[in-house]
Amino acid sequence: MIFEQFSNFGIVPIVVIDDAQNAAPLAKILSENGLSCLEIKFKAAAEEAIKIISREFPDILIGAGSVTSIDQAERAINAGAKFISCSGITPQIAQYCLDESVPVTPGVQTPTEVEQALDLSLTVVNFFPAEAAGGIKMIKALANEYDYLKFMPTGGINSKNIRDYLAYEKVVACGCYWITQDLINNAEWDKISTLVKNIVELVKEVRS
Repeated sequence: MIFEQFSNFGIVPIVVIDDAQNAAPLAKILSENGLSCLEIKFKAAAEEAIKIISREFPDILIGAGSVTSIDQAERAINAGAKFISCSGITPQIAQYCLDESVPVTPGVQTPTEVEQALDLSLTVVNFFPAEAAGGIKMIKALANEYDYLKFMPTGGINSKNIRDYLAYEKVVACGCYWITQDLINNAEWDKISTLVKNIVELVKEVRS
């Protein structure tokens, strides 16, 4: 199952790709360094970038993030997205993805939103924006009420706080924005490669 694979990675890089030509070099770096997953925010050149990666790097779990409509979800899935992530919870989008047999993580902050997700038989949610919404303390409070729920926190997670998230057994993986738009746009592939290696080592250190 895809969430088990996410758990093995520990981190899901979230990026914005303005130029689809940058998709393949980025995917190559991720694949070569053992982080074969990527979420592309569904804006700019995301649709074409997903097509390229799904075609040229089938080993990568490529997904679309910040999806806000059924139309976007449909386009992303048709482009080859293997998962969909949303910043909020819209039952219609979630149900569409479920009907297409594509995993979806809706964004939640509150018990009410969690219960909306549970009504759709979803047991993994995107806790967003993680730090602004209470961080790991809020995740633990929610998990105490819904002990079968797991989380993929996103937003404000950095090298100073990520260990707290990764160490908690109810956290599947963290969505991180460490590979910045500028690094990709400037084709700073060596810097990105070093960054990915460091990320992979950090996860091993915490979860070994």
